[in-house]
Amino acid sequence: MHFRTEIRNVTIVNEGRTFLGSLLIDDDRIDRITEGEVCDLRTPADKVIDGTGCFLLPGIIDTHVHFRDPGLTRKGDFFSESKAAAAGGVTTVFDMPNCVPQTTTAEAFREKWKIASSKSVVNFGICFGATQSNASELSRLDRRKVAAVKLFMGSSTGNMLVDDEADLLTVFEQSRLPIIAHCEDSTIIAENLKAAKKAYGPDPAIIHHPEIRSEEACLRSTELALKLAKQTGAHLHVAHLSTAAELELLRSAGENVTAEACVGHLLFSSEDYARFGTRIKVNPAIKSPADRDALRKGLTDGSIFSVATDHAPHTLADKVGGCVGAASGMPIIQFSLLSMLSLVDAGVLDIAQLVKLMCHHPADLFSFLNRGYLRDGYMADLVLVRPHVAWTLTPNKIHSNCNWSPLEGQTFRWKVERTFCNGFPIYNRGHITDEKYRGRPVCFAR
Repeated sequence: MHFRTEIRNVTIVNEGRTFLGSLLIDDDRIDRITEGEVCDLRTPADKVIDGTGCFLLPGIIDTHVHFRDPGLTRKGDFFSESKAAAAGGVTTVFDMPNCVPQTTTAEAFREKWKIASSKSVVNFGICFGATQSNASELSRLDRRKVAAVKLFMGSSTGNMLVDDEADLLTVFEQSRLPIIAHCEDSTIIAENLKAAKKAYGPDPAIIHHPEIRSEEACLRSTELALKLAKQTGAHLHVAHLSTAAELELLRSAGENVTAEACVGHLLFSSEDYARFGTRIKVNPAIKSPADRDALRKGLTDGSIFSVATDHAPHTLADKVGGCVGAASGMPIIQFSLLSMLSLVDAGVLDIAQLVKLMCHHPADLFSFLNRGYLRDGYMADLVLVRPHVAWTLTPNKIHSNCNWSPLEGQTFRWKVERTFCNGFPIYNRGHITDEKYRGRPVCFAR
């Protein structure tokens, strides 16, 4: 017995086109997409949703999140943060390995998989963390099951920092999966921090964060990563770019190199520390307005391949202090699509480019099977958004466990109406519809 849902009279955005049409969901898959006002159905739909005035996009794929499971669940977990994802139109996430225990062994990977399967209301992939001692395991990872290898080249939790060039070369040689690299030079950062403490005291104010985690630290590390990618042919995906200088490097990189921008670096600049303080403290640091503007330009000139969030919930108590005392990371996944749509309204990019960066390209990069596009037979991961609806973000609208956002007080002019995950209407006009529903692990066509 099939359940069929028709979304009618909606503006569909997919594969570079924007057109009026209808989309039919048959259980968990897209059955038919019809262009124009008339939808000729072979079998009547069980439910009809009038999408007049709305845009229908593929579900957002966020390939960079920290949902804090296992071991750090006082900050958030797969259940709370996946609800925030669903409320923001995100239907698939990749979780990073810096949890407790770290996802750096086959056993830890299996355990995290079980946790995600039992808690997540959206689809998920699990990333495996590279260390100085586990490179031999990388070549044996199941390419159909492991999302990617995460490599911390200068900033990490626990023992995941890999900054010796010989060790890094081994990681690049052994990995058969895309390498998502956090590129910051730890030696430069340590020298900058020592100088800042001498000048400003033991916990320098947050305005000094981009001085400590500097452009040079990012640039030197990214240069090394590009060198190793060229030498080995490994697929390097540079995470959360923060500088214009790195973008210049990437423009001459090979086809096996791609780059990610995160929403926080696209929204904020160093001028915003005075207003938001440590709420926008992230690693790598948010830098100058010129860097932010260069990243925005990179969304449309081809130098940035995908957009993610680096969603990392902390309690407000964790964010007390300065460059040393305050934790790095912000919760933002619920408002990533809405923030990018604000940039569409501002003329930074168009909505078709947004879909390419947040849906199509992540699916292509990591070889998703039947996701990331609106196509007949593909999984029905969808988000319905409505423009021209002004509303202001207040804490009572936040689904993340930490219950705060750096965007509080902002007025958005778009609203996520509905989110479908595997054809299931998981989010509807402000509410998670069924907290018992669980997403699925992503299948990779590798």
